[in-house]
This record gives sequence, structure tokens and C-alpha cells, in this order.
Amino acid sequence: MNLKIAVLPGDGIGPEIMEQGVAVMNAVADKFGHKLEYREAPCGAKAIDLLGNPFPQETFDVCKWADAVLFAAVGDPHFDNDPTAKIRPEQGLLAMRKKLGLFANIRPVQAFKCLLHKSPLKDELIAGADFVCIRELTGGMYFGEKYQDNEKAYDTNYYTRPEIERILRVGYQYARKRKRHLTVIDKANVLASSRLWRKIAKELAPEYPDVLTDYMFVDNASMRMLVEPTFFDVMVTENTFGDILTDEGSCISGSMGLLPSASTGESTPVFEPVHGSWPQAAGKNIANPLAQILSVAMLLEHFDLKDEGCLVRKAVDASLDANVRTPEIQVENGPYYGTREVGAWIVDYIKRID
Repeated sequence: MNLKIAVLPGDGIGPEIMEQGVAVMNAVADKFGHKLEYREAPCGAKAIDLLGNPFPQETFDVCKWADAVLFAAVGDPHFDNDPTAKIRPEQGLLAMRKKLGLFANIRPVQAFKCLLHKSPLKDELIAGADFVCIRELTGGMYFGEKYQDNEKAYDTNYYTRPEIERILRVGYQYARKRKRHLTVIDKANVLASSRLWRKIAKELAPEYPDVLTDYMFVDNASMRMLVEPTFFDVMVTENTFGDILTDEGSCISGSMGLLPSASTGESTPVFEPVHGSWPQAAGKNIANPLAQILSVAMLLEHFDLKDEGCLVRKAVDASLDANVRTPEIQVENGPYYGTREVGAWIVDYIKRID
């Protein structure tokens, strides 16, 4: 297969983990005889510095050219510490999602058996946890009308029926591929927008009689994720709730550095780790590249390259089992492996495995 890949390293640790993701993708392509063409483009703070826009037209053009986008992270302390800044790196990520029509964010969360001890939760609670969060990505408060002055501010949690229906159907599609259990998460006891979500979900449920549909308030869901994460198979929710819940999922895996994601919709899909740019770690060779590498696995699987994606996942599992891990998940007194060393080990594994 021939694939055109837009590479957006972004800010902070982004270029370091992206280097490893691309290296893994190249190793897989060489092994299976695929041809990859890359074009790199700026996004986030780097793009602001270069072009005054966190998602400039040049970058959008590269994304439209590509079959898929491999993205790392955006964010910079210069902007975080300036509440008056009119342009922010994160606006580039939102703009990319909106312009590409990426309304569905797919975030898998799983407990790795060899890393149960790294979770702040008890082993017996998280063992076997494996679920997917389907997050609506282009609506809600992040994109609704906003206002702020010195005395008041508001963000509008705006949703329409078509937006809700299409993301619910994505949730049902994923549930049918898994354990046929879908949990719709909202705050329908308080929010009008959530009541519309629940109304539409109840209307759609009879179309999917083979899927068990249940409903849960977001506060209850956030607690249930921590005390009984194995309850969930596929959850679907709105933008803000999904952002919060999937970050909470890092408590199950043991590290934000293990959580990949895919964003799909009307145009070029984007594959990225869920963590931020961690600028404090930039250049120190300590960032975990596994979420970026697992995002490569999701990219390959999106194009039905199942064996290729499976090999990447197998290599990641093998690295964890062999204690080839960055410092935040390394066993006590275990050997040191940095970002580059973990990536190199996985590439070597892919090259030598039969």
C-alpha cells in the first residue's frame, strides 16, 4: 500500500516522540513492503512563531494532501502563563479538528498486566480493564459562543441533533465490534444540552437491539471508572466530558504516555497521543513514546492493515515485558531507557521478529 502521511510534531516533547513514531512506521513499511511519503508541517506554538497562526493554511494544505495525519502535541508555557494572549497553541489543534471535520475522537483505555502496580488504583480493580471512549470533538463548549470581561464570562455548550446522532452511531458501530455494550454519558439531570443527548440516544437505541445501551451521569461515570472500570466496553459522550474522562483513564493504564487516539470524520483522519506537550521535559530524552507509537498502530489499523498494527502492539507489549521503559513506568532500580532507546528497541524488535 502507498500512503501519504502528514507529520505534525508540534511543541515540547512532540518532535522527540514523533521521531520514534515515524521510525516505527518506517520499520513496519519496510517489513511489509509498503511505500510511505511524508510531509512535515508546523502546528501550535512553533507555527505561531513562524507564521503567526497555530494552524496556518500551509499546514491545512498538507493535511488535505495526506491520507492520514500523525500528530504529536501542542502547548507552550509562554502562552499558558499569559491569560491575555489572543492566540494560543491549543487553538491550532481545535482548528485542525474543525477544518478537517473530525467529529469523532476514539480513545482506547486498557490496563497493561505488567504495569498494574504503576496505577494509583488497586490491582484487583483495574485488572482486565479494556474500554473505548468515543468523544464528540467539534461541538460543545470548546466551540460554542464565548464571552469574557472583568466581571463575567460564559461558554455555550451548543449541540444540534445531527451532531449528536452521528457520534452516537459511531459509538454503536464500535460497540458492535466489541462486547456490544454502550454507555451514554451525560448530565441530563442538570444540563439542557445533555437532556437532548439522552432523548436522541433513547430514540436511536431501538435501532441497535443487539447492543445493550445504558445511561450514566458524568459524575457517576467518573467514579465508576475508578472503582469498576471493567464495567465499561464503549462509552460515548460530549466534548468536554470526554476530554476529562479520558485523561482520568491514565490512572488505569498507569501513565498518560500509554494512551493513543484517533480522530475521524469528514476528511483526513488524525492519530495522536492524548497527552500534552510536557515542555519541561523537552530535549531531556525522558518522554514516553509509546502513546505516539500506539497511535501509529491505530493509523495502520484504520487502513485495514491489521497484521501491521498487531505487530506494533506486540512490539510495545514486548518492550514493557522486557522492562524497556521510560523512567515514569520503569520498575524500581530497573535499567534506564530514554525516549530514543525505547523507540530503537521497538524498531529492532519489529525488524527481527518473524
